[in-house]
Order: sequence, then structure tokens, then C-alpha cells
Amino acid sequence: MPGQFISRIGKKKWSVRHLKDHQVLAQRGGQDAKRGKKKIKPGPLAELMPLKLTRLTPKKVEAWAKAEATKRAARTRLAFNLLRTFVNWCNSHPDYKDLAAPDACSPRIKKEHIPKQEPRNDCLQREQLAVWFKTVRDYKNPIISAYLQALLLTGARRGELAGLRWEDVDFKWRSLTIHDKVEGERTIPLTPYLATLLSPLPRQNKWVFSSPKAKSGRIEEPRRTHNICLDKAGIDRLTIHGLRRSFGTLSEWVECPVGVVAQIMGHKPSAIAEKHYRRRPLDLLRLWHVKIEAWILEQAGIEQPAAGETGLRVVKKA
Repeated sequence: MPGQFISRIGKKKWSVRHLKDHQVLAQRGGQDAKRGKKKIKPGPLAELMPLKLTRLTPKKVEAWAKAEATKRAARTRLAFNLLRTFVNWCNSHPDYKDLAAPDACSPRIKKEHIPKQEPRNDCLQREQLAVWFKTVRDYKNPIISAYLQALLLTGARRGELAGLRWEDVDFKWRSLTIHDKVEGERTIPLTPYLATLLSPLPRQNKWVFSSPKAKSGRIEEPRRTHNICLDKAGIDRLTIHGLRRSFGTLSEWVECPVGVVAQIMGHKPSAIAEKHYRRRPLDLLRLWHVKIEAWILEQAGIEQPAAGETGLRVVKKA
């Protein structure tokens, strides 16, 4: 299958994460892993990559889907969706039109052989906040520690927060400008505790959550670190996206208006009134966001710092 699909489209229009998904799912495997002595396993699409487009038939894709779905359901579901997009691109491109069967990734194959995605409901409980914060704050790398806490305290998507630049942080007027996939960008409050996390981070490059080892220069894969912290805390597996879900759920404890939470998190407005008549100013968002942060920190046994304060004091819970 032609590499032009990635080179012509991916590098120009895709996010770093989306491009990496294509590369990982299509990798042939066999290379040495970056950590340990293991070999990298072939991606779900590795079997199909050497095929000529004329051999990419419904029968071939169906046999592939049957075999892969039993081994790695979630990866197969994503791989099938990417493959379907690729086939559609081929049939809209003059150089590849009619080479791949238009129904190679038919709805029937998806319905019969691709596992359905089960909705996740992982979320930090109020009583878990103290131990979660302790293990994350004690982690040796202050950048990833701050990143994980920021995910919980802003409800931002992982990629949005990883892409935060120093020029997006305004310590004077206490705001963060987040580049999101819905509105293009949104401005949210920089709450007091979060400001104390970001302020001392090293300015190694343009990224707030920098990572010199990553090609992009910023954090790319926080799951390994988070899983280590979860193991130490004795908390069952909680996804990175679960931290975003936790922010939305925990905000209900302070009776924060749903529309305020949605605007902070970058959710698309769902009601007519929200869509056309509710665009709350930053000060109003800050009023509620500070309350949410203060309540979360109170449950974790951490006192929220006053404006301009840089030190943190731990409160012993009764």
C-alpha cells in the first residue's frame, strides 16, 4: 500500500498522535524496543502492508479482521477504521482509483468481525484523591508530575495539554490558551495551585511539558508513568482520559453549572441556549474553576495557595 497516503496527507493535516497511530499500527515489527531487551511486535496492519492494492479485497480484509480481533480488539478496531479511510482515499485519488475494491472495508465486515467499543466509565473517586495526589506529586520527574495533575485540574484532553506552549501561559492575567480540536482554541483560567505547578518548570524549549528525549520535544506518552503511580496508590487502572472524565464528574460536588464545566473542558455546546447565547467571560469561569480546584485539593489534603503564593502547605485531614 502506498506511503503517499501518510506523506501527502498525514504530515500536513494530522496531529502528532494521529500520525503516530498510523505508523505504529502499520509497523512491521522485529526491531529492538527502546526499553528492555524485547522486540517490537508487528502492528495489526503489518500483514496487509506488503499487498498490492488489487489484492486488498473484502475476502482478504475479512480474514484479517477475524484473526486480529481475537488478539487485540481495540487495536483492530482502530486499524480497521484507518484502513477504511485509506481505501476511500485511494478511490478518490486518480493514481489509485479502482485498484482497491471499494467494498474492501464494508459495513458488513465491521458489523460481523470488528469488536464494538464499550463506553468507559473510569473516574477517580473522592476518597482516592489523597493517595492519587501523593503518588503523583512524589514522582521523580516534576514535569510529568505537573502534567498529570494539570490533566485532572483542567479536564483538558491529553494532546491539548501536551501541546501547551509557554507563550500560551499568562501568569499575570492568570489564563491558559489551549488549542483544541473543536473551537480551534479556548482560554481558561490559570488556577492558583496549577500556577504553582507550572511556574517552576524548566524552560527547555517552547513546550511547557517538555521532554528532551521525545522527537517532538514534549511529552508524548504519559501512560507508563501514570500506571506506575496507580500501582503505588493501589488504584485500579485509570486511563489518561479518565482524568478528564474525573474533572467533569468531581465538579458536580461544588454544584458548578454544567455549561461552565463544558466551556472549561472544551465540550461542544449541546443546547441551543448554550450554543448561541452562553459564552461566559474568563472571570466567571475563574470563579467556578477556583472553587472546583479548591474542593479537589481539600479532599486531597492540600491547601490551595493564595494568589501570588509559591509555597504549598499540606493540610492533615482529620
